[in-house]
Amino acid sequence: MAVAVAGVLVAAGAVTYSVAEDGATDTAPPAADSADAGFARDMAVHHQQAVEMSYIVRDRTADEDVRRLAYDIAQTQANQRGMLLGWLDLWGLPKVSSDGPMTWMGMGGTTDGEDGALMPGMATDTELTKLGTLDGRQAEVLYLQLMTDHHKGGIHMAEACVAKCTVKVEKRLAQGMVEAQQSEIDLMTDMLKARGAKP
Repeated sequence: MAVAVAGVLVAAGAVTYSVAEDGATDTAPPAADSADAGFARDMAVHHQQAVEMSYIVRDRTADEDVRRLAYDIAQTQANQRGMLLGWLDLWGLPKVSSDGPMTWMGMGGTTDGEDGALMPGMATDTELTKLGTLDGRQAEVLYLQLMTDHHKGGIHMAEACVAKCTVKVEKRLAQGMVEAQQSEIDLMTDMLKARGAKP
């Protein structure tokens, strides 16, 4: 376990160093209103909710497949969130912006943030509260449905970074998110079908 954790930390450090190097040798650090900074800020917020949902469902079901998926999503997205926020620190940029979410991708004002859903695909506060009251199959189904929508919103944002971001390692991370989250959507669709539910 210690070796695995150390490996993750070394990998995260290497990626962070690579981003710093990108900024130092290829181009100047991104501007505060750049796609690179906007993606880092917005995806950090988006990921935080996925982590929260995943830990909620792990306490609401004994199903090993759902618990394993939730754990994997929580760990992956918490690590990626740390990288995104670390890059903002390296670039000397604020972690919040007065611009609305997704402004960097030409979609500012897409959502009004009502009931806590700051970006497309994000669960509302009401949905998160409901998830915390369910158990067993009901909790599994709602989690899988909410996370499917969440991943779809995340993929849309990551695809925009692939198209608009300039820091090469950030573009690679975004492309990796697209591929991994689409794979998880396919898995969750099968898991929902096995439970007699739809995405």
